[in-house]
Amino acid sequence: MNATHLHLVLTHFPIIGTLLGSLILIYGIFTKNTSIQKLSMLLFIAMALVAIPVYLTGEGAEETVEKISGVSEQTIKVHEEMAEKAIVFMAILGVLTFVNLFALIRSLSFAKILTYVTLIFSLLTFGIYAKTGNLGGQIRHTEISNLNTATIGSVNSNLESEEDDD
Repeated sequence: MNATHLHLVLTHFPIIGTLLGSLILIYGIFTKNTSIQKLSMLLFIAMALVAIPVYLTGEGAEETVEKISGVSEQTIKVHEEMAEKAIVFMAILGVLTFVNLFALIRSLSFAKILTYVTLIFSLLTFGIYAKTGNLGGQIRHTEISNLNTATIGSVNSNLESEEDDD
């Protein structure tokens, strides 16, 4: 298994895992179940650890795909820049979660407010990772890339012509 394959295999975990952890944390907050809240924290920590090899294998994946014809260097660059932001957010989430987990275990007075902060930050991190994943998908999946205005205009003109023919 090379860096590209590893990157593609692991890249979905931080996205889905952070969303799942956020949903579990929301459930734990509403049910006031600290065990469920702790479970979500462990999931966030695991996703922060998984995000490390995802980020580190990105360069190898880039070297592989930039040699393929039709791959946009600009799309790769935008994905890479977003990935740099994403790994920073995930690192902060991992540290925040570790502190929050400690506060929950020790029943510290600030644990409840820190749990809400962790939830908000986890949702932000999920959003950044979802955007990063979407940008990464656009590198090879042109069917999900943004259509340019000329293409949209052309499609609309063709649809209107077909309607007029009917």
